[in-house]
Amino acid sequence: MVSITNRSAEVEDRAIPGDWEGDLITGAENKSAIGTLVERVTGYVMLLHLPGAHGAVEVEEEMIRVVADLPATLRRTLTWDQRQEMRNHARIAAATDMDVYFCHPGSPWQRGSNENTNGLLRQYFPKSTDLSGYHRDYLKFVAAQLNNRPRKRLGRKTPAEALDRLLSDEQDPPSVALTG
Repeated sequence: MVSITNRSAEVEDRAIPGDWEGDLITGAENKSAIGTLVERVTGYVMLLHLPGAHGAVEVEEEMIRVVADLPATLRRTLTWDQRQEMRNHARIAAATDMDVYFCHPGSPWQRGSNENTNGLLRQYFPKSTDLSGYHRDYLKFVAAQLNNRPRKRLGRKTPAEALDRLLSDEQDPPSVALTG
């Protein structure tokens, strides 16, 4: 397990896209959960569908499924807390080609983007709710709601717009000055 203190400074500075923070929001009596992933530069949100259980195997499988669709440039790091659902972090890291870091115990502010997002998600998933009943399509709908919500820190752009811009900039060939 690699401590957050070993993460590069550019992650903290939000200098380069592809650094994610993750967590679980849990339902009534912690019997159900939804995984949350937030990209630090854009604030883009992806949700992990964990309808049956939220142990290490389920989180590993869903994390790999969701992250697999991301371009390599958006798979740099993942920061999580030190709970049992990340027991398979080495397999997640190997399958996604992401470095995985862990916050210090009792320090949720070290994943501030994710904690803020989890607060927003509680508008859709109250704490007393059985989260296992939400369909994958509804999770996509909720993520789209957050990803299309303008953010002050993005100059009133939405996380979806910010991510699209990053990806389109990545696709554009570099301009070269021709000399004669």
